[in-house]
Amino acid sequence: MGRPSTIVLKTREQIEKMRVANQIVGRVLKRMREYAEPGMSTQQLDDEAVRMLEDAGAKPAFLGYQGYPRSVCTSINSEVVHGIPSADRVLRDGDLLSIDFGVVIDGFYGDSAITIPIGEVSPEALRLIRTTREALWKGIEQALVGNRLFDISHAVQSHVEAAGFSVVRDFVGHGIGQAMHEPPQIPNFGDPGRGVRLRPGMVLAVEPMVNIGSWEIEVLGDGWTAVTRDGSLSAHFEHTFAITDQGPDVLSLVD
Repeated sequence: MGRPSTIVLKTREQIEKMRVANQIVGRVLKRMREYAEPGMSTQQLDDEAVRMLEDAGAKPAFLGYQGYPRSVCTSINSEVVHGIPSADRVLRDGDLLSIDFGVVIDGFYGDSAITIPIGEVSPEALRLIRTTREALWKGIEQALVGNRLFDISHAVQSHVEAAGFSVVRDFVGHGIGQAMHEPPQIPNFGDPGRGVRLRPGMVLAVEPMVNIGSWEIEVLGDGWTAVTRDGSLSAHFEHTFAITDQGPDVLSLVD
């Protein structure tokens, strides 16, 4: 299916289908949080996610997308996004692990991401994780009918920079529905009061990627793995939510 060129408003029925997809994503990430430990390879995480998807009757959204070779993105330490799982990538005590994951079921997509500590990590790494997760929720709090798109962006950037960190500029959040990436693009930076006005039925995936150092990144020779240019640690959180008259409905949030 081609990517739509305009923002597609979802019906209540379509949003419920997206809730199913996103709840699967949330349960897999919850399992990853419990499962990942020092000595485990990132390929083992990918295998476990695929096993859970088979049980749920869903398919991985990332596998084969623009040629991506695995079902999960596993990015370690200075890797920002799109780290490729491998039997040779073994988690070590003190690592930060970012896991980005998406599924499709019944024609609708779900997408979410988390960063977790592996074993004992530094206080600064924990502060980076906490700040990035908080920034995501600061953005979601602005996802109100009548607000502008960049109200979300500005809330993310303000929280991150107040903590002394930086937001990655090269990757953005996105609309989502019957395609994994739909309009609008949602930067994690920008001035408030700009962009399209938020309307009921929009479904968005906001995903701050936050670096301890500079926001600048580069892509490694594998063509996928994005890393911080200065080698500093990075963290990534993402939720998919629907905009409703009652406020943001976070579809990928699980207990």
